[in-house]
Amino acid sequence: MTDKTTDTAKNRRTFDPALKLQVARMVREQGVSVSQVCREMKLTESVVRRWVHQLDEELAGRPGIGKPLTAEQQRIRELEAEVRRLKSDNEILKNRPPRRSEPLVNRNSRRIHWMHAETEAACFLEA
Repeated sequence: MTDKTTDTAKNRRTFDPALKLQVARMVREQGVSVSQVCREMKLTESVVRRWVHQLDEELAGRPGIGKPLTAEQQRIRELEAEVRRLKSDNEILKNRPPRRSEPLVNRNSRRIHWMHAETEAACFLEA
């Protein structure tokens, strides 16, 4: 028995963003019709129309759906991801328990000043 999801995933084609950009620019800048591009490159109309729409959105300064086509939008996505990562790191550091600056306590429950802890530890280890 075969799994339908793996069968369809194997048949699904993927396209490089550079190719998507080239096809969308052919339609927008060179005036080639969508149907003509589809016939020449063996693509479906819905895919080409989606790429053209995405290019229009990106040129208008809005994020398109899916992977960005233009270099500017790719850089914007990278920077947004970095900002999200840095904010997450910052929240982790904010929620971290504070460092203890309390004096250390030895086995006999005598308080040892934190500046003398290293000396006391060395003496303890030597004994």
